[in-house]
Amino acid sequence: MTAFNSLLALALLFFIAHVFLLFTSFGKNGYQKLRYFYSHLTLWICGGLLFLLAVLYAGKNELSVLDVFDTPGKQLLIPAIVVVLSLTAHTIVRFLVIPKYQLDKK
Repeated sequence: MTAFNSLLALALLFFIAHVFLLFTSFGKNGYQKLRYFYSHLTLWICGGLLFLLAVLYAGKNELSVLDVFDTPGKQLLIPAIVVVLSLTAHTIVRFLVIPKYQLDKK
């Protein structure tokens, strides 16, 4: 397996872990703060791996999606998108989801 395939597989695994941790952070046991933090952490790691893939392989015809990020400015969009996604999710959870769990406890 090449380094490209390894990084791509690792990014995919971290994204799957992110989704799993995010959806299991809320449930019968209420809001699980540590699991929710790990879901953000796995998203950030996935974004870092995608950024690394773009820096190393953009414009080399390894993956057509990566070829879009062929300049440093476009590559910096990857961590920017990750930050926006993370902040958006955190805002939704803080103002919509957590108050729902607090109402259910009363």
